Amino acid sequence: MADSPDTKCIRPCLRYLKGAGNRPAYDCVQGLPVYVQPLIAMKNYLFLLVFSVLTVSPALAQDTPEPDVPEANPADVESVDAIVAAVYDVISGPAGEERDWNRFRSLFRPEARLIPARNQQDGSLSILFWGPEDYVARAGASLKTNGFFEKEIFRVQEGYGQIVHLFSTYESRRNAYDEEPFARGINSFQLVNDGSRWWVVNIFWQGETPANVISEKYLPRA
Repeated sequence: MADSPDTKCIRPCLRYLKGAGNRPAYDCVQGLPVYVQPLIAMKNYLFLLVFSVLTVSPALAQDTPEPDVPEANPADVESVDAIVAAVYDVISGPAGEERDWNRFRSLFRPEARLIPARNQQDGSLSILFWGPEDYVARAGASLKTNGFFEKEIFRVQEGYGQIVHLFSTYESRRNAYDEEPFARGINSFQLVNDGSRWWVVNIFWQGETPANVISEKYLPRA
């Protein structure tokens, strides 16, 4: 049986031939009717798309490298009490004293967040999301210039498995010997033990205001 014009192209070329009458036009390179070409092109495009995804996806799936965390003092991370005390201790100090920021960094997971919630004058609440480095950059200079001492005065703690959440009521002073604190509030800690040590995952805090007084259940018993 002779080859049909719809099935065979006898010579390759780089141009389209217009069909005569009702005959479809042909691409001499592909040897297929022009109306078939878009389907072939789409098939090739989908193949390339799938190939690209399969090639690139493994690279995208890899975890983003975590920043290095300084090695912690084992005494700082051996228990819940120890790591909470270390957080308060490392940010506290007199004016002119540089904080030990490597010790600070060693207490936090690399992806940890420090989240201050601040009441605004218009009554709204501002919530910021910082990493440990953001806290160092934003608060470090002020702590050194003004002096800052913060301590826990009461705690409500709950835990399950290797995770712990606690409300830690704090008082802040400019000098360790000041009789009255200039601020109070609650630090909400989320902690985890990875089997070898305790880590801070988040600290979410809000200061006390006249309109938002700390409940008696979060204050020391008289």
